[in-house]
Amino acid sequence: MNEGDIGIGSVVLSRKGRDKGDYLMVVSKAHGVVFLADGGARKLSAPKRKNVKHVSDSGIKLDAIAAKLKEGQKVFDSELKSALRQLKIGKGDQK
Repeated sequence: MNEGDIGIGSVVLSRKGRDKGDYLMVVSKAHGVVFLADGGARKLSAPKRKNVKHVSDSGIKLDAIAAKLKEGQKVFDSELKSALRQLKIGKGDQK
């Protein structure tokens, strides 16, 4: 996976670890790692640090939330959780 494909607001699928199979959103990134949140188990205030090799890009980007993060506006965990839940329903994934 190319690190350049994933940016803030990208929805990724975890491929390794306890959260394997979960969809999370990239909150920030550094060299070789991304910081992920889902608004539920992983809050925006305490994102999960994960190696970029251990996630798959879904090709979906939450532009509205990404714009808020980049502008420094407050983003609520409930907003993120709701957006990710809608994606799961749209893909037919029942959790």
